[in-house]
Amino acid sequence: MKQTDDAGGAPTMPLPEIDDRAIAAHVPRLRRYATALVGNRHDADDLVQDCVEKALANRHALRDPSRLGGWLLSILHNLHVSGVRGRRRRGAEIPVEELADDLALSAQPSDRGAVRDFVRAFARLSEEHRTILLLTGLEGLSYREVAEVLEVPIGTVMSRLARARERLRVLLDGGTEQVVRRIK
Repeated sequence: MKQTDDAGGAPTMPLPEIDDRAIAAHVPRLRRYATALVGNRHDADDLVQDCVEKALANRHALRDPSRLGGWLLSILHNLHVSGVRGRRRRGAEIPVEELADDLALSAQPSDRGAVRDFVRAFARLSEEHRTILLLTGLEGLSYREVAEVLEVPIGTVMSRLARARERLRVLLDGGTEQVVRRIK
């Protein structure tokens, strides 16, 4: 099927179709990021499934196949944010099964205290701070890639990351944040 450009009907090349295998190749990365976002494998798998379904249904919208990974992470992130908003409206649910995937329980006995402290401190971070730390630290994305996934400027990524790291450091040290006065 030939497509026409917006300027006047001259035929252009059809957009390349993203094949199922290309999307499937990103599932391990999506699952890792989703697990870190939601905290358990069951909900992460549900989130990844929703992401893949949405990607397959809308694959025609991706104009540059080289951006598939970032596009999928964006879909996953947006689905997660929508889910968080929905849960806030409904209230919190904590199934007992989540204890089986507790990160602190999977650590060596000698390291469990540090892991528990980290998990607790990380959980106390805002959603915005957790997301930025996961994308840069766990997924290893560059600032530019994070900016594309979150659809924010690179400067916003850098400032959020700096604030997230500082907040995590303060929480891990058990201290309180120093209040910085803003001068107008």
